[in-house]
Formats: sequence, C-alpha cells, structure tokens
Amino acid sequence: MIARNGLRKIIDTGFAFQQAKVLLAALEFDMFTILDKGGMTGEQIREKLKLHPRGLWDFLDCLLCLGILKRDGVGVKAIYSNSEEAELYLNKKSPYYAGGILELANSRLYNLWDNLTDALKNGKPQNEILYKGKTYYENIYSDPKLTEDFANAMAGASGENYRLLSKKFDFSRYNSLCDIGGSTALLSICVAKEYDNIICTSFDLDAMETIAKKNVIRHRLDERIKIVSGNFLNDPLPKAEIITMGMILHNWNLETKKNLITAVYEALPSDGVFIVIEMMIDDERRECCAGFLQSLNMLLEFGEAFDFSIQELKSWCNKIGFKRYDVINLNGPFSAVIAYK
Repeated sequence: MIARNGLRKIIDTGFAFQQAKVLLAALEFDMFTILDKGGMTGEQIREKLKLHPRGLWDFLDCLLCLGILKRDGVGVKAIYSNSEEAELYLNKKSPYYAGGILELANSRLYNLWDNLTDALKNGKPQNEILYKGKTYYENIYSDPKLTEDFANAMAGASGENYRLLSKKFDFSRYNSLCDIGGSTALLSICVAKEYDNIICTSFDLDAMETIAKKNVIRHRLDERIKIVSGNFLNDPLPKAEIITMGMILHNWNLETKKNLITAVYEALPSDGVFIVIEMMIDDERRECCAGFLQSLNMLLEFGEAFDFSIQELKSWCNKIGFKRYDVINLNGPFSAVIAYK
C-alpha cells in the first residue's frame, strides 16, 4: 500500500525553499517595520515598496497563510498588518528584533547551502575560503560593517534564550560572571538586568569591543559589565564564579571543544559553574532536526565543527572534572546545560 498521506510531507519539504524565500523577501523589503503598529491596504503596500501588481496579492496572502501577516477583510480594501510574532521579532523598531539572523540567511547562507552536496562528499568548508582564501571569521572581522551585522544577527538569534536563562537560573547566589565569546554583551546585559548583585564580564575579540561597549552603555550598565578583549582560543580566560558560553562550542572540532572546556574548568573556583547554551541534539538522534541542520551548516562553514547532544557534552565535561549537571529548557530546541565543578 502506498503511503499517500506521506507524499505531501515529502513534497512540502522539497519545496520548503519557496516559503523561506517569501519570508526573506518580505524581510528584505523591510515590510514588517513599515507595518509597525498599524495596517495598510495591499495597494498602499505596493506603492510603498514599489512592487509590480502581478505578484502582490499572492505574496501578501502567502504571508497570511504562513501566519506572519494578519488580514482584516477581503479584496482590495482589506487591511494587512503584522501578526503578533512579526510585530515582536521582525519589526526593527522592536527591542526583541530577531530578523538579523534571517537577513544573514538571505544574503549569505541561502547560497552557501547550494554547496551541500560538495561538503557531504569532501567534508570541507564551502564558504569564503574557496574564493577569498580567508576563513569565514577572518572575512567578517576584517570589515567593521560585516562585524556589526554579524554580531547583531547572532544577538537576534540568541536573545530569547538569554532572557529565559536569566529568569530560570538563580544567579542570586553568585557575584561574578564571565561570558566567553560575549559578542554584543547581550547575555551579560540580560543577567545584569535581572540581578543587581552580579558583576559581569563579556570576553571577546578586539573587533567586538566597540560594539559591546556601545550596547552596554545604551542599557546603562557600564558600571556593572566590563568588556575585556582577548582570544579565547589562545588567551587565559577571565576568572569568575560562573562562566558561560552561548552558541560557542558548536563552532569547533572535538579537540578544540575539549580544550575550551578545560580552559573554563581551570578559570573557575572550586565551586564554580559552567553554563553552555546550545541547540542540543537529542541523545537518540531521532527528533532534533533543527540541530542536525545547524550541524550541517557547521560542516559548510568550518568542516570539522559539529553540534552535539547533552549526553556528549556531559561525557566531555566528566573527563575534565565537572561533577554534576542540571538542564534548563530554553526556546525551542535550545537548552542550557549547567555543569558544576
């Protein structure tokens, strides 16, 4: 018997790029910011964005079907507005704007994934190193505009996880925190806003220092968050009672992962805490499709880098000396693993 009900799922998966491009095109047009806290007719949107009438209604109503836009009425007089989620996460005027990571997907990752078959055959990075002779990070950090765009994209992707962590983990018992690879200092900002007792350090490359300082000053936390420059692959890590890594470990091969965990262990006091925020793959490798996709993205970017399960992380930490663990569920497939020294 043919599993006819499964055919639609197979076809929809193969054509998922169409849905993605509709959303990414709307983001490229800055449609969700244009619809800030109000609605417009299709014709008003067409005039504002200078669109051709042929695709207008299909485009808008597809966004409606995807749950990204709302529509009041039918026909040419209907009013289109942002869904609650689009208003919160795709409107650039929102403090929770997360569209930067989607902008990166549209401008860069979409084309990068054209090379997946090559990566699966040769196991090598398929990014800028093929035609510029530079790694992805070398290319980004050589250009201040690319650096800031990248930092803001990562902040948008991680912000909800950091806000949830700051509410779900009790930081009140600790006086110091260091976020390794702190980028815009967003994790430190989220924790410092929730807890007056803690002094935070955001540790990252020189290229991130100005961006992080500007962000900390904007939140009026410059007396409680220090920005320290350094290379966590080579330099000793700043000491703190809590050391965090948000979306850092998956960027590296196994040897580097273990070296970083060892460096954290050595920088912590005897009762210190290591917090790892990642998109954790389920232990039986059956459910977390997002984690597998991100791990394939690491293949495309870095070759040997990969995502991992909670159990794998615990096994590495056990061998280095960590004693016990807690797990906090965050946004979607993301979790925070709390390793106690």
